[in-house]
Parts: sequence; C-alpha cells; structure tokens
Amino acid sequence: MIRLRPGPPATVADLRRAQQLTGLLRGELERVRAAAVAWRNGLGGLLVALVGFSLIRGRSDVSTLAPGWGALVGLLLLAALLAGVAGALALLRAAHGRLAVTPVAALPPAPLGDHLEAVAAVRSLRTGVGLVLLCTTLLVAAVGVTWYAPAAPPAHSPAVSLPVGAA
Repeated sequence: MIRLRPGPPATVADLRRAQQLTGLLRGELERVRAAAVAWRNGLGGLLVALVGFSLIRGRSDVSTLAPGWGALVGLLLLAALLAGVAGALALLRAAHGRLAVTPVAALPPAPLGDHLEAVAAVRSLRTGVGLVLLCTTLLVAAVGVTWYAPAAPPAHSPAVSLPVGAA
C-alpha cells in the first residue's frame, strides 16, 4: 500500500517563484496578442508597400512573354494570393482569438485556459508570419519572371508578293 505524506514546507524562494509564475501566466495572453497585432500591422504595411505602391514592377503585359511563362506568372500570383489570405487569417486569429464560442462546461480553469489560448495564438502568429513572407517571396518571384522570362517571338507578318520585275 502506498501512503502519501505532506512534503517539506515551502521556502521563501518557492513562494516567490510561484508568484512570478502566476504573474507571467496572468499577462501571457495579453502579451502574445499585443505582439500579434504588431506583427499583423507590420506585415500588412509591407504588403501594402509592395503591392499598393508598386515598388517592384516587371512587364505590365504578360502576353509579351514567351508561351508558358505568362501561365507561370499567373500561378505564382495565385499562390501568393492564397498564401497572403491564409497568412492574414492566421495573424487575425493570433491577434483576436478563435472565431468560436466554447460551451461553459468545456471551459478550462482561467490560468490554464489563458495559457492554452496563448500557445495557440503563438502557433497562429508563427504560421501567419511564415505565410505572409511566403506570399512576399511569391510576389517577388512573379515579378522576377516578368523581368527575366524570354519575350514572345514576334508575330509573323504575311508574306508580301511583289510583281515580277518590281524588285
């Protein structure tokens, strides 16, 4: 049979450590959310500068590219759009929480619930940052393709026949 007995009494250092840990857990979610808002704003500004102000620009008409290269630019832009939207949603989730209501019976105790939400918010923040940087990379790659892809061959004009003896 196993008997449980109380352990030694807590020391002053143990009590201070418990207070520090409680203080860190109490403000953890707010700190993570503030960091997520800052990242969201900073990365949003980066994308606005990149797209809105056209700081990087290649050919404006992809039909002047060799066959297949225009489709590659389109695929890169589509992938950039998808990564950007997914990244923005992840950053919004990190900054503002999950878009769901948890039943009262399923709510964990306050410190544990806040910690679990902070962990999920950090995961969403990392995912969002990575996806927005991927979006930026794909946009730059699409512009790079428009710069460096070969041009479409010139359209052949119909042969002009000259009358005999006119040349």
